[in-house]
Amino acid sequence: FFHIVNKSWIFGRAAFPIKFEVCIDNEDGINACIAGKAGRIELCSALDVGGLTPSIELMKLAVNCPIPTRVMIRPKSGDFYFSSLDMRKMIADISSARSLGLEGVVLGVTTKNAELDKEALKILSECAVGMGRTLHRAVDSTLNPIDSVEIAIELGFDCILSSGGSNTATQGIRILKEMHNRAAGRIDIMPGSGINSDNVDQVSKSFKPNWFHSSCSSQSQNIVKLNQLELEEGVKGFTDLKKIINLRNAIN
Repeated sequence: FFHIVNKSWIFGRAAFPIKFEVCIDNEDGINACIAGKAGRIELCSALDVGGLTPSIELMKLAVNCPIPTRVMIRPKSGDFYFSSLDMRKMIADISSARSLGLEGVVLGVTTKNAELDKEALKILSECAVGMGRTLHRAVDSTLNPIDSVEIAIELGFDCILSSGGSNTATQGIRILKEMHNRAAGRIDIMPGSGINSDNVDQVSKSFKPNWFHSSCSSQSQNIVKLNQLELEEGVKGFTDLKKIINLRNAIN
């Protein structure tokens, strides 16, 4: 049996914190996170390109979700350099997330020289004052992700999502550990990219992060039936409830 007390699951007399978020891009993903008891949701669209800003309709579906939800604020795929028009769109999207009462936002901006854009991040972070703020894997596209720690703290972020500048978090463990040490408890360094129930213990033993980030996704062959016709729409990704449960069990 279980019930919720201060965001911890209680099994009998033992309690442990929930400390993983799942990135999702549709209503089914929200439902899987609820059923699997994820600790937080990163709400996106287009996870196949790394996640973009979700629609206002999807944001509204997450409003009554019992799990804290942070909204991805990213208007285009590709790099993390944004035009003035992009910035105006991001400011409006932060305002939408705030007005709906969602817990926080996830964002990142870089310059053309592969450095964090402090001025742009300051503008966006100030728009999100009072909300949770995650600086996302834009930091992994910079020349030195460790430098992001002091910048993020200065700008009011409470979390950095990173793979340590590598393709996966397990490959970037050394840098992630250095980021964690630099943070010294002032901000969460949240390993992401490739995190699953098989490797979460390896990362945890290295530097004991407070949070993990995972897509907990699987793929299925999507076939649409129209009377006697079967239309094959290719492979489709989905949030896998079993993987959420397995990750939660591995962490705890």
